[in-house]
Amino acid sequence: MSDRQEIKPTAHDLMEFHVEALFTHDQNMRLRSINEPWPGEAPAPRFFLGRTIEGTAICRFRYDVPEILIEQLEGLCADEPIVRDFQTKPKHFEAYMNLLQGERFSMGPCFLVPGEAEPTLQVVSITRENMTEWLHGGFEWLTSEIDYAQPCIALVREGRAVSICRSVRITSNAHEAGLETLDLFRGRGYAAAVVAGWAMAVRELGGIPLYSTSWENLASQSVARKSALSLYGVNFTVT
Repeated sequence: MSDRQEIKPTAHDLMEFHVEALFTHDQNMRLRSINEPWPGEAPAPRFFLGRTIEGTAICRFRYDVPEILIEQLEGLCADEPIVRDFQTKPKHFEAYMNLLQGERFSMGPCFLVPGEAEPTLQVVSITRENMTEWLHGGFEWLTSEIDYAQPCIALVREGRAVSICRSVRITSNAHEAGLETLDLFRGRGYAAAVVAGWAMAVRELGGIPLYSTSWENLASQSVARKSALSLYGVNFTVT
């Protein structure tokens, strides 16, 4: 068993793993691009703030944010209170938006999939070898990403994959979940099953399975509740 499995990471540790999975960084720990496993690079947001349930906060900045502005923002980040409600905006929300002249922001809860999570329904692993058998009738688009988004775990009904959870951000420490369920098959507990199956596969690879979503995505939050995921903080970005 690895040290990472033996020692339970703190909420602060998990937020570090989260931001490192979401974005590529340069040698100065400045954000460069979105860390998608498939080819292509989209620019990272200019500002990331991760507030934790322990009361700590992590902030990261894109490489082109001026140092004088970074100093101001870091001071505000240090004053952020403990997270008690993931729908509450940062204490200094207005200041962040004004200083950065932000056009858009995103925010959402961040969860750890617990080690005891197990799928309550049978799931299968989707790979290049078996993808044509399962990825039809709604998931054909995934075939171009299948080599990159591994592990990829599916629940099969009517001879096809109807709910899938796969790794969409990957580092040596952690994987972030990407979850999709076909409309006709939602509300049946399938999403919770594939998330649990995916998390088991990630842990077998020595990684930590993380699940995050946006504050307005009620369906995804419902999956987190039904799966008894563990909230460790809230992310906030400004583009």
